[in-house]
Amino acid sequence: MEPTQILVADDEEDVLKLVGTNLENAGFHVIMARDGAIALEQARLRKPGLIVLDLMLPGMAGSEVCKALRADPATTRIPIIMLTAKAEEADRIVGLELGADDYITKPFSPRELVLRIKSVIRRSSGEPEPVNHLQVEGIVVDPLRHEVLAGGKAVELTATEFKLLVILIERRGRVQNRERLLNDVWGYKAAIDTRTVDTHVRRLREKLGRAADCIETVRGFGYRIEDDSPRVRRTPSRRG
Repeated sequence: MEPTQILVADDEEDVLKLVGTNLENAGFHVIMARDGAIALEQARLRKPGLIVLDLMLPGMAGSEVCKALRADPATTRIPIIMLTAKAEEADRIVGLELGADDYITKPFSPRELVLRIKSVIRRSSGEPEPVNHLQVEGIVVDPLRHEVLAGGKAVELTATEFKLLVILIERRGRVQNRERLLNDVWGYKAAIDTRTVDTHVRRLREKLGRAADCIETVRGFGYRIEDDSPRVRRTPSRRG
């Protein structure tokens, strides 16, 4: 099996070497880009398994690269981890709202970065249950094809958003606290930053439109699919 390709976009040579060495030691194939335009070109050409993206890149800012990738159906599902010196909470929220799956600030632990990359890849490439559609309150999810319909219209979700939606639907009627969602969706054993959950739920709601009304916020605790929504229905999925 060919090693997973990771695109690392950063204008700092020492960061590229540090990240590249650690990823190669972990069994990944590394592609490097030193400016935003090249990163976008390589992402479209190589379709890597994940992108590690600095926000402050010459030529084209990482935020613009992220928006371009998410707007293109060919690259919209590529997981993105932002690795940046911008450590303010507002910067983190903006990064996640742009479509990043995770956000790590510099200085960083190479070991933690590798662990987070593996976690994001696992949830983006995990085998879905071959069984069935999930359906609730105008939302239909096909785990096999990684497809979502909201109000009868196709919705493009990232791997993280997709897993978050599936968990909320499968656990309908049960409140999911932020710490548990961080564990079950992101794979974090500790509550690193529960605002990550809030930002992804907000982005998920925006994409689902009016169908997102079934996702209830339980203040001070977490989220659930409302009790008075129709029962979750599983229907046989079809191949071909």
